[in-house]
Amino acid sequence: MTSTRIERDSMGELAVAKDALYGAQTQRAINNFPVSHQPMPESFIRALITIKSAAASANVTLGSIPHKMGAAINQVAKDLLADKALMSHFPVDVFQTGSGTSSNMNANEVLANLASRLYDDTVGPNDHINYGQSSNDVIPTCIHVSAAIEIHTKLIPALTHLSEVIKQKANSVNHFVKTGRTHLMDAMPVRFSQSLLSWASQIDQNIVHIQSLQYDLHSLAQGGTAVGTGINAHSNFAAEFSRELSQLTGLEFTPAKNFFSHIGSQDIAVSLSGQLKTTAVSIIKIANDLRWMNSGPLAGLGEIELEALQPGSSIMPGKVNPVIPEAAAMVGAQVIGNDTTISIAGQSGNFELNVMLPVIAHNLLNSIELLSNVSVLLADKAIATFVVKEEKLQEALTRNPILVTALNAVIGYEKAAKIAKLAYAQNRAIIEVASEETGMDKQELTKLLDPEKLTHGGI
Repeated sequence: MTSTRIERDSMGELAVAKDALYGAQTQRAINNFPVSHQPMPESFIRALITIKSAAASANVTLGSIPHKMGAAINQVAKDLLADKALMSHFPVDVFQTGSGTSSNMNANEVLANLASRLYDDTVGPNDHINYGQSSNDVIPTCIHVSAAIEIHTKLIPALTHLSEVIKQKANSVNHFVKTGRTHLMDAMPVRFSQSLLSWASQIDQNIVHIQSLQYDLHSLAQGGTAVGTGINAHSNFAAEFSRELSQLTGLEFTPAKNFFSHIGSQDIAVSLSGQLKTTAVSIIKIANDLRWMNSGPLAGLGEIELEALQPGSSIMPGKVNPVIPEAAAMVGAQVIGNDTTISIAGQSGNFELNVMLPVIAHNLLNSIELLSNVSVLLADKAIATFVVKEEKLQEALTRNPILVTALNAVIGYEKAAKIAKLAYAQNRAIIEVASEETGMDKQELTKLLDPEKLTHGGI
């Protein structure tokens, strides 16, 4: 048996593992919520510790706690963030009390325990670490701060990388012309670069839309305490806290204009999740285009060959599958599911407090992490490395009856439709059938039906 110690809180005594840094309230949460065995995300815990450090500095400045105590809290917060075993001290399940009180107290207890050793006197989890704060403003603040940091340091750089790689690849394959497709059916030709640059445009739009939410995301509930009135917090705490947090993170945070909305609702997180869902939809579109173009190599389109990364079958020798696009599509599906959860959770702002905060944090940060990671994989292991199969492109182009569309202005739609149907039925090149049916010179037809020329539009 693990040796224990007795800890006390307002509800009485409780046995806690002897070497655990947390106290009674964290242990109660461990006992009460054996649900998923998933702790809160590490990015959330790191933001929470950073928030506590900023709060300590603000409280020192405002004369609410002694300078040496604040210094001790800041030091142990810094040490915790550098601890490789950080998450072992934060075991509280995602599915806990809806305000996230258990996670807030987990951080308060760990920091108080460590700071007491350094301060050489008692540092209280409630009276000092949590001074001027409530779980009800700390956890909504942590959702915003953790998401803002992850977006700034991971997601935007990852999406930017994906966009840049797509544009570089588009430039390298600009000379290839392929059969366009609508409804999965042959359509007018497009340059390979045109298809790829449409992907880049999607990603660039997502970057702009995500960044447009940063101003709201950087506004914080901290200072509103339990219900939004600011009771028990110094009148200057919110502003001083945001200033300290901005220095610690390098991001510009500000107090919310209305604490009540930031505590009672999670509309900003819901909006951000909605944009992450849109990004996921873009990723799925790109992944599926890659899968279709790579399909075959004999019975599919076979327009490109993706990098071979692993054997594709446990029974069919030599089979290679588009594993990165498949992983990307699954990420997209997960992010869409996360958004549904966040949307439902966002509705649970009953009066002055949303009571599904932990699951919002968990799903939001999970979406950001998944999209960040898979965007880099998609860029580096699928888009940057695929090879264009030019012979396959040309084979389809020369037999594509839809090229006759370019003759509409010359011979009319009905005549062009007849030629297209004959070419398809007879499995012949469109130029040959058009020459026979119209009497036009083959040289002129070759010029009019040049696939590369047709990718530039016009008549």
